[in-house]
Amino acid sequence: MTKKAVVPAPDPELLARATELADRALEPARAGRVLFGTAGWTDKTLIASGRFYPKGKSSAEERLRHYARHFSMVEVDATYYALLPPATAESWAAWTPADFCFDVKAHPIVTGHPVDVGRLPADLKQALGGEGRVYPDRMPREIADEIERRFRALLDPLVASGKLGCLMAQFPPWFTATRGNARRLEQLAQRFSDLRVAVEFRHKSWLMSERRQRVFDLLRAQHLSYVCVDEPDVERGGVPPWVEVTTPALAVVRFHGHNVGGWQKRGASVHERFDYLYSPEELSAWREPVRRLSREAEAVHAVFNNCVQNFAVLGAKGLSVILEK
Repeated sequence: MTKKAVVPAPDPELLARATELADRALEPARAGRVLFGTAGWTDKTLIASGRFYPKGKSSAEERLRHYARHFSMVEVDATYYALLPPATAESWAAWTPADFCFDVKAHPIVTGHPVDVGRLPADLKQALGGEGRVYPDRMPREIADEIERRFRALLDPLVASGKLGCLMAQFPPWFTATRGNARRLEQLAQRFSDLRVAVEFRHKSWLMSERRQRVFDLLRAQHLSYVCVDEPDVERGGVPPWVEVTTPALAVVRFHGHNVGGWQKRGASVHERFDYLYSPEELSAWREPVRRLSREAEAVHAVFNNCVQNFAVLGAKGLSVILEK
């Protein structure tokens, strides 16, 4: 039996205000050069909430087509967890409008997270011993290269259709600002030099005042887009909301919410970590920063990752309304 997603009850007054704002959004939500979207479109609590997908829309195609009526971009997070076949991306491209784009989250083989062996295809799973987690630098080079090759194959249909927004490389919290990791960024840029690549840091050492400018200069030199973040700025695991454009083609902002308790909780689930509904006032604080990004970059992607119920949908739509004012 499939376990039903637990849907926590939001604050009724805040939900009403956020909904009223979001209901004024254009379809699809857009403000000039800024595209809005969410991190994923099939979260269990989003579906269970009944506040986005109409009853009867239960197939993958129906849900993505419905999503694409409301937004012009989406971040694909499933690619972080598994190697999907290229046919999946071909379907995504076929089910969405010509101007729709996908920001694809990089597989752990790209960012240095441990790879879940159990989620790999059978031949790779067997080659690595069947189960467990293995860091990319601790597996045979030929296996690591093959995993990356198969991940890259998924991107090809999106590239061919003109629908790949960027490769979203979110590095782990232990990826600190060292010379060795700076070289890894250079290697990332070289391996994916034909794509737009956006980089999100999860350790604040990259944003320390004494090295921040050098980090941005490195990203510019390697044609890597810096990902601005809105998240709990706490001692353990928080990055400040610094706004910067490092490539003229694309700027990205990812909104993770301000759930400090969930952010700090060891072993927290995705829903515990990102259970947060933005208020209209919090979204308004991002009006000028996002406008600045849109003046300096040809395109801006505002992605809401507070993936609980329809909170991300409300945030993305609400910010689009605020930027249209």
